[in-house]
Amino acid sequence: MSAFLLSTAVIFVAELGDKSQLMAMTFAARYRARDVLIGITVATAIVHLASVGIGLAVGTAFADYQGVIAVVAGLAFLAFAVWTLRGDELTDEEADKARHSTGAAILAVGTAFFLAELGDKTMLATITLATREDWFGTWVGSTLGMVLADALAIGVGAVLGRTLPEKAVRYGAAVLFALFGLALVAEGAGWL
Repeated sequence: MSAFLLSTAVIFVAELGDKSQLMAMTFAARYRARDVLIGITVATAIVHLASVGIGLAVGTAFADYQGVIAVVAGLAFLAFAVWTLRGDELTDEEADKARHSTGAAILAVGTAFFLAELGDKTMLATITLATREDWFGTWVGSTLGMVLADALAIGVGAVLGRTLPEKAVRYGAAVLFALFGLALVAEGAGWL
């Protein structure tokens, strides 16, 4: 259960202010919110299943080095904090694809999200979590965290007609990543 809750929280925070939220709002302006959420959920479940598979393989291969894995995971989360501070913007090309997608809404959204999430910080965070946590809880939790964050963006965008306060969200998410990263480094180094 802790893997599920941890993954949900970490990925929800990672997704705040991410370009995927902007894509979700753009798609929701064109398609029904339900179809957008289904496409996001399917794509996220597939990408995060692959992510936990990679994380599980790494965690198993280096099972005797849990302290080292904790330090490396902590450093990765510190890098995610910096990445979050740098910001993530939807390019004009990505926004144009989201606005002018043809075909079934679920397929268009799912394909766009699948491709956008490959190598994204939420994928890398899921891999990192899966090196230490239960794979199933990490998979379900990370998928839920991302879908909740994107659903929030769609809802806020629909109600307010604008995005979340980007600067505050970015700084808050970066601080949470940094705190989590420092805790992992301290644990791996034997300081906790």
